[in-house]
Amino acid sequence: MQSAGDTWVPLIRPASGTRRIRLICFPYAGGGPDLFRTWADGLDDGVELFAVRLPGRGPRLREPLYESWEPLVRDTYRALSEAGCLTDPHAFFGHSFGARLAYETARLAADARPGATRRLFVAGSRSPNRPQHRPYLHQLPQERYVEAVRAMGGTPAEVLDNRAMMRLFLPTMRSDMRLAELWGDRPGNSPLDVPITALYGRDDPVDGRTAMRDWTLYTRREAELLELPAGHFFLDTHRELLLETINARLVSSV
Repeated sequence: MQSAGDTWVPLIRPASGTRRIRLICFPYAGGGPDLFRTWADGLDDGVELFAVRLPGRGPRLREPLYESWEPLVRDTYRALSEAGCLTDPHAFFGHSFGARLAYETARLAADARPGATRRLFVAGSRSPNRPQHRPYLHQLPQERYVEAVRAMGGTPAEVLDNRAMMRLFLPTMRSDMRLAELWGDRPGNSPLDVPITALYGRDDPVDGRTAMRDWTLYTRREAELLELPAGHFFLDTHRELLLETINARLVSSV
């Protein structure tokens, strides 16, 4: 099935039982498919798990990074289509920058294949109509940027303190964060015909309840806003609780 899959959307885990739905995951800024490998044992047996790998990470480390949203969304959607990921029932999950990309990709997928996208999970991301906090982190000098990333959590100290690793990863992290911070709603966008589950951390200083509450405006279907007892990176710190929530919604979506 995966002509583009090995590069763009590697298979993380096949369904261990009869496949009922496919979950396609989008990582936060600088992240890659490895963020979701620990999910393999926690998902329902009928869920097949894929994750998006953008340029600047893994075997795509040397590929040019995206500078604007339109080509990023277009190419992501094309890669998922060519890999055959969108033909059967599927759901999208994205965290932070990945939630923005999951939403934009879901817009194209829902238009092209009505009914195939069964749910959109957006985690730790402001809604399109909410303003971005200033000053922009991606514009900070390197030392201040690294300290801001450290304060957010999520990036291991051994990575942040390793100059060689940071030379490799910093351009990708900063590029993703730039796109995330400049992202916003476009006039004329209509609400999705896809259910939305929006998840936020109670102690998230980045995108908490206020930043996320308007996600319910972006669908014509059912929508919910759920709080987790966590900070911004609950994808890592509260994985079991998050997967319980995802499993319950996926089972009810097929």
